[in-house]
Amino acid sequence: MAPQLASRQQLRQQLRAKRRALGQQQQRQASLQLKRRIGNAGLFRRHRDIAFYLPTDGEINPLPLLLQAHQQKRRCYLPVLAPNKGLWFVRYQPGDALKRNRYGIAEPANKQQRRKAWALGMVFLPLVGFDRQGGRLGMGGGFYDRCFKNSKRIPAMKHPHLVGLAHHCQEIDALKQQSWDIPLSTIVTDREVI
Repeated sequence: MAPQLASRQQLRQQLRAKRRALGQQQQRQASLQLKRRIGNAGLFRRHRDIAFYLPTDGEINPLPLLLQAHQQKRRCYLPVLAPNKGLWFVRYQPGDALKRNRYGIAEPANKQQRRKAWALGMVFLPLVGFDRQGGRLGMGGGFYDRCFKNSKRIPAMKHPHLVGLAHHCQEIDALKQQSWDIPLSTIVTDREVI
């Protein structure tokens, strides 16, 4: 393994340990703060079709946001692993049946109401780490990078608005981006909107 990739893997392990170390009360508070920050920034205003994720491994929880979006009659979607090592985005309403994928992450059981990634207005992505330049460190599978690779090749493409979500403790000074990494237009933590 190349030294740079090894250091990314080490960084990934350190940052995942930080977010897993947060207690239940800290997680709950962070989730409510995240909802407040996004509400105050007005990020929902322009978008009808919004993708969320179901938290795992200490990720900041966007479920209060999803419930708010659903109450506002916005169409909510969750990522589902696609056969081509990419992602599908499937319509989800609170209470819909879920099943675990091969990584143990819950996703909608009914995959019929799919939407193409470029047709979504906004996508909330989980982060392992981030920097203030829009750099994102994910889990290492490349699913989101493959899914949104056209947004990097076609800068004029306005959709979707990619918003990374993380605990503030996951911030790093600078993250060396790889050629395949997709930069974020916005990052929201429990403390601020970047």
